[in-house]
Amino acid sequence: MKTIKKEHARRSQEARRDESRAKILAAAEQVFAREGLAGARTDAIAAQAGVNKALLHYYFKKKEKLYEAVLEKHLRDFNDLAFSILKASGPAGELLLQYVNMHFDFIGERRRHAPLFQQLMTKGGGPPERLFRKYIAPRAEAVQKLLERGMRERAFRNVDAFHTAFSIAALVVFYFSTAPVLKKIGYPDPYADESLRRRKKEVLDFIRHALFINPDAPQK
Repeated sequence: MKTIKKEHARRSQEARRDESRAKILAAAEQVFAREGLAGARTDAIAAQAGVNKALLHYYFKKKEKLYEAVLEKHLRDFNDLAFSILKASGPAGELLLQYVNMHFDFIGERRRHAPLFQQLMTKGGGPPERLFRKYIAPRAEAVQKLLERGMRERAFRNVDAFHTAFSIAALVVFYFSTAPVLKKIGYPDPYADESLRRRKKEVLDFIRHALFINPDAPQK
């Protein structure tokens, strides 16, 4: 009986730790997306999470480690979805459009992803370099391999796989990176349902007509 009670207590303690950690990450995501690493204050993150500030140090040691954990969660979640498509079997054209569709929806549904990713791409130092190697480089390589397969299968015209992968990413990401500016200069809310639908359609159409040998052929 004592063993059962101890096990129950241990699991309850682990559940509380997981809950506290998740609250801290969710709060940190909001604060970092709004203020950046330099501007974010741990007091604000703790208050947003509804926890004692000491817990931030307990779980993450310092603000930079917490920032890295927030970025890594976004990259890990995205890669899980990306590789389920990029490594699947099927026509290269169909998989590429599925991947772009998923990429667009992922950012559109997570409004804090764009500012966090922008910070990752512009911040120097050790942690981002590790994240690049672990998440971004393997994904970029997988996209290039899919493009190369599509060229071999005569689904895509002959292109430079590196630059084409880069251009495809830019078509998706740049829209969200400039969303705050677009709204300020009078364009409709970039995150409104109709704005997202229209932009995604334009991106997919552009890729098909720029890359596919037969852009009007229906995808299976």
